[in-house]
Amino acid sequence: MTQRINRILSEAGLASRRKADELITSGRVMLNGKILRELGVKAEWGKDSIKLDGREIPQPEEKIYLMLNKPFGYVCTLHDPQGRPIVIDLLKDVPQRVYPVGRLDFDSMGLLLLTNDGDFSFQVTHPRFHLPRTYKVTVQGIVTEKDIHAMTNGMELEDGPIRASNASLLGRQGDEKSLVRLTIAQGRNRIVRRMFEELGYTVIHLVRIGFGNLELGNLKVGKYRRLEPIEIKELLEKTSQDGSRRKAAAEKEAEKKEEKVQRATKGTKVPKRHGVKTSKERGVKTSRAPGIRSPRGQDGKASRSQGARASRGPGGKPLSGQGAKRQKRY
Repeated sequence: MTQRINRILSEAGLASRRKADELITSGRVMLNGKILRELGVKAEWGKDSIKLDGREIPQPEEKIYLMLNKPFGYVCTLHDPQGRPIVIDLLKDVPQRVYPVGRLDFDSMGLLLLTNDGDFSFQVTHPRFHLPRTYKVTVQGIVTEKDIHAMTNGMELEDGPIRASNASLLGRQGDEKSLVRLTIAQGRNRIVRRMFEELGYTVIHLVRIGFGNLELGNLKVGKYRRLEPIEIKELLEKTSQDGSRRKAAAEKEAEKKEEKVQRATKGTKVPKRHGVKTSKERGVKTSRAPGIRSPRGQDGKASRSQGARASRGPGGKPLSGQGAKRQKRY
């Protein structure tokens, strides 16, 4: 697979992408024996010869994809300032540097993916792909069918609405606890616990048992295994298909809105006052705003009839004396 040179240098751990661009423009990078100064050039890492300051860059690491059954009390990070156990400590014979895909809380257990493939990690965790996660949850209290419907119909939380793709009551433990299976397609922080808290319940035990097409199965707590090629392929295909469907749905919705706007504006005309001619229809040139009549005629002078009317009183009789002067003044 071809990639930009700056990305290759970054994944090789030699520089950030921005710094790699500076290395390229300064002439310190060679591609297949030629000095490279142009940004955006692509190459195939491991096949093309790429040198930095005359030295061949390291060969790409083998991509690795792991499924871990995370135990209680481990954090999904590469370093914890509080000194708590980290999930990487459980990988005893993995030479590659891997990192968690997404996260599970300190007090949550179950299926966690780890990899050194950044593209894979992005594709299966980005919110736009809505990859489903399935959990088995034990809560304090008796969960009712009304609560199940509330989760599947949609709930409003402090950071926005949330709806479970599927939810079912698996059973009860006496009169104090309930066991629920829940599937959601949003990986927000502590989302499952917050959903139950909104309904008035406290989560006692939470295990993630599914991620996309993957299932935890009988993998023991604290153990891990490599994903099969077919599992990786199906997982990526699921995100691609889901992303395509959502893109098509968004485009269709945009088309509907555009059609609605066009229908609303089609054939719309500026209303015209009945019985009133415009200045253009009268052949009059004017700089006045539409709707404002000029007191002058076509020759730009005051109309004689207007002047005659102004000097006459009631009944058409001519005004004289002070009345005529007063009328003329106004």
